[in-house]
Amino acid sequence: MTAIKRPPAKYQPKGLTVLHEDRDIIVVEKPCGLLSIGTERDKSRTVHTILNEYVRKGDPRSRNRVYIVHRLDRETSGILVLAKSEAAKIFLQGHWQETDKRYLTIVHGTLDPKSGTISSYLAENSALTVYSTRDPALGKLSLTEYMVLKEAKGLSLLEIHLLTGRKHQIRVHLSEQGHPVVGDRKYGKNDGCATLALHARSISFTHPVSGRMLFFETAIPELFSRLVGKIDAPTA
Repeated sequence: MTAIKRPPAKYQPKGLTVLHEDRDIIVVEKPCGLLSIGTERDKSRTVHTILNEYVRKGDPRSRNRVYIVHRLDRETSGILVLAKSEAAKIFLQGHWQETDKRYLTIVHGTLDPKSGTISSYLAENSALTVYSTRDPALGKLSLTEYMVLKEAKGLSLLEIHLLTGRKHQIRVHLSEQGHPVVGDRKYGKNDGCATLALHARSISFTHPVSGRMLFFETAIPELFSRLVGKIDAPTA
């Protein structure tokens, strides 16, 4: 697993921070507001299109491309892993349950107990809103492990260990507990915060070719310290 030479500056992926790149994978930090991949309704610029241009080094005839392994909501910032071959994508997705995914989030209110696991079956209605159901035939089992790291100003900073990866899982689970994520207008309230306080902080997984265990971590967003004050970095 050797790092590869980066393309010229003009082909660097604008708006994304590349944390790691080799012949098989790219790991980037996605900012809030950028889609992971386009949808039928939204064809705007995405992580997928930006990185496809990047690996083609300005040659539209190049057969190089990237493959989406997982997604982050448009409003969520943090680490995304993409594959550079279909075989690498299949391997990473096949071992996704073994991948350790940690998030930081700030929610309204104080939680009791201070740590635990939220479990429900998540389904989606015709309005594209995700909700919990007791019927396993309607939804998919979803597990969100949380731990309170700090409480301040009526808010709580949580570390989330994502045990399953369903659409809007963290946001829905916390909202249904009465503790919506700050800035979440879909599942929470208009609290005056323009940015969703949800960040994919770290990830650990097995490299699809070398078999080495890789770990990546990002800085805590400035928004978080503005909301709850100085934060001591949690250990992954």
